[in-house]
Amino acid sequence: MSKRIEGARRAARIVHALKCPVCGKPVSVEDEGRLLCPENHSFDFAKQGYVNVLTRPAGGHYDKELFEARRRIMMDSGLYAPFHKTAADLVREMSLPSGVPGVIADIGCGEGTHLHRILEELSGLNVIGAGLDIAKEGVQLAARDFQDAVWLVGDLAQSPFADHSIHVILNILSPSNYEEFTRMLAPGGRLIKAVPGAGYLRELREALYSDERQTYSNEETIGLFDRHFRRTETVTLRYSVHLEREQLEGLVRMTPLSWSPDPEAARKFLDRESAEITVELELLVGEPRD
Repeated sequence: MSKRIEGARRAARIVHALKCPVCGKPVSVEDEGRLLCPENHSFDFAKQGYVNVLTRPAGGHYDKELFEARRRIMMDSGLYAPFHKTAADLVREMSLPSGVPGVIADIGCGEGTHLHRILEELSGLNVIGAGLDIAKEGVQLAARDFQDAVWLVGDLAQSPFADHSIHVILNILSPSNYEEFTRMLAPGGRLIKAVPGAGYLRELREALYSDERQTYSNEETIGLFDRHFRRTETVTLRYSVHLEREQLEGLVRMTPLSWSPDPEAARKFLDRESAEITVELELLVGEPRD
């Protein structure tokens, strides 16, 4: 069976959680591999198994090289392994539906590794994942390599998810749209938002910058979360990972911190055999205030 048809069949399992991003009406999954709404707005699944539901052109800084670097380091180094386990543990604590799959949506899924690893940790639980990102290059990689979720290229501002249909939203180091999150979450659903802590990638930040970007405060981001969602739990993770030279090169390529560094500073950072890299994250778990 082709990846295109496999992707469509996975989407059919959560078709109740999808809507047309143009008119907002429910969609069906057609046998030939497309989403179709009653107004005849249709979206074909690509050969890799994802579906593009964007309604306007989209661009951005994230390119294929960045996503491939991110994929390599996350798969090979265990950089985020403790986070994946912790996020999965939080999902297991939640009240999920019985009889039908719980839907876990990763908003800003990039190249899909976070969602893939979390679903691996949730093996045996009746859930299905859906990853949404505006960057086609990232979603293409996700669909090419991970056949355990529904992958969509789309805009959160014109989300393809139906009202009150998502049981868990993951928002991992990505921008938020709390109005959309509130609309999408099912009764009793939860948002898990991962934000950097002050020590996140501290070694890279200190090596590449000599100004205020050496330090980071997440107070504004957390304050925005708390204005829109009632926080039910906070988990702080802080650990270090040993990276070899090749992995350090991938780390530099994968992060926006390196978009405009001093080339000499980047060279010095990479002129080492290995380094300990700090990962500090705060996981905010919440429910809509409305």
